[in-house]
Amino acid sequence: MSEIFVGSNIGQIHIANEVLAVISGTAAGEVEGVIAGVSAASLSPKAARRNFAKGVKITMVDGKVKVDITIVVKYGSKLHDTAVQVQNRIIAALETMVGMTVGEVNVTVASLRFDKPNQPQKRR
Repeated sequence: MSEIFVGSNIGQIHIANEVLAVISGTAAGEVEGVIAGVSAASLSPKAARRNFAKGVKITMVDGKVKVDITIVVKYGSKLHDTAVQVQNRIIAALETMVGMTVGEVNVTVASLRFDKPNQPQKRR
């Protein structure tokens, strides 16, 4: 498990990269039009939202957090606007929750998801 160290005046704080990935994935999922991380794209939309860290890679570069995230976006969304909103949400979430400086957030839109027409419920 990779960890990020944050110094404080009373000791060290260790934060697992997986925690930062979950925070980043959750923040991205709050943006209108974002369906899921790419690894969760084959899941149902409800299940995909529970896999918050899928498609997120966290690294440290010169003391700053670098986030690489791959997302699936709902067809009809403005891709550029959605990606910029994802960047801003992730930066705000990490800086607020963890107190770390975010150096860059790279967003890759890997796929579009088309809404399926409502299908009647099957009776059991």
